Amino acid sequence: MKEQKSSNQQLSQAALDVLAERRRQIEVEGWTPEHDAEHCHAELATAAACYILGATSGFSSEEYAGDVPTAWPWDPKWWKPKDYRRDLVRAAALLIAEIERSDRDDL
Repeated sequence: MKEQKSSNQQLSQAALDVLAERRRQIEVEGWTPEHDAEHCHAELATAAACYILGATSGFSSEEYAGDVPTAWPWDPKWWKPKDYRRDLVRAAALLIAEIERSDRDDL
């Protein structure tokens, strides 16, 4: 088994940005673990997939904010594409939220 890294300084900027986005989702948006527990039908993963597909299909900008994906699991007002990298970071943070939610369900 590999030794775990003990310092954030050893994480890439991408990883730090994803963790910061997850923290922002919790602290600013209020998407706490308790809130995430309400999304037990893969909504978090589906939202992540929508951001990934939007980013990789060229629909990752505020210009396309009105073009809400059919699979988007929530109210259209929550679809907020920004740009390629920011949407990938947002998607990764949503995947972390889904994995954490799933892990809590398994306990």
